[in-house]
Amino acid sequence: MANILKAHAGARANRSTGGDIVLVICLLFLAIIFAFPLYFTIINSLKPADEFFLFPPKFYVIKPTGQNYQNLFRLMSTSWVPFSRYIFNTVFITVVGTVGHCIITSLAAFPCSKFVFPGSVGFGKLVRTSLMFSSSVTALATYIIMNAFGWIDTYWAMIIPAISTSLGFFLMQSFMGVVPDALLESATLDGAGLGRQFWTIVMPLVKSGWLTLAIFKIQELWNMQQSSYIYSETLKTMPYAISQVTSGGIARQGAAAAGSVILLIVPVVFFIIIQSNVLETMATSGMKD
Repeated sequence: MANILKAHAGARANRSTGGDIVLVICLLFLAIIFAFPLYFTIINSLKPADEFFLFPPKFYVIKPTGQNYQNLFRLMSTSWVPFSRYIFNTVFITVVGTVGHCIITSLAAFPCSKFVFPGSVGFGKLVRTSLMFSSSVTALATYIIMNAFGWIDTYWAMIIPAISTSLGFFLMQSFMGVVPDALLESATLDGAGLGRQFWTIVMPLVKSGWLTLAIFKIQELWNMQQSSYIYSETLKTMPYAISQVTSGGIARQGAAAAGSVILLIVPVVFFIIIQSNVLETMATSGMKD
């Protein structure tokens, strides 16, 4: 840590005040670009109907209103399935899928990154090759597997494919690969088993890895509108319900904008809460012995 602070101080000393100003301006410009879609989505949800189709479009609200949210909740209340059911489905799938994905991929990546065993090299190459295939390519094979296990039209049809994606394994294997072997050897000499090494040493050191993985998975599952394996209306998710009630043409554009904001809340809040942990751990995760 001392070496990192010295390097940072040296880099700061070699940079002029003018360079700092240029850096801040560039970062501010990038922040505005990245934040603009979020800003535009929020102001759209506050626009009355007559402001949606102004040309040229306004990037501010002339007469802000909360009517769009009222219309959205009114439309959702007309569904024969209680909207609380859609919320529960989304929360349950997101939590179980995210936690399961982080744990399973970490458990699989640990031995492949720290030990050599028969088939380990071939398995790693197979996982990296699978990254080239999108979910649409493997949809038929996934459906056959889900049907063979009797999971069609159940929560598992959405949770199991989310848990078993290869991106998480590849990411965690990359993070665990930089954990010093000497640290694990010392733990072994002190009597710590593999399970204790994994949970008390490796997982804390790769916190930025599984937190980043959690961000991706929450965003994916929270915004999952529909699944080819789910037919029962009582198992549908909240994004699907919102898309159905707001698909009534231009008359429901305001409600659709309000629904987009609601779907943004959870991923954005989760990222804001954990971003400091991700950045802090990334700053120290590359340290060696």
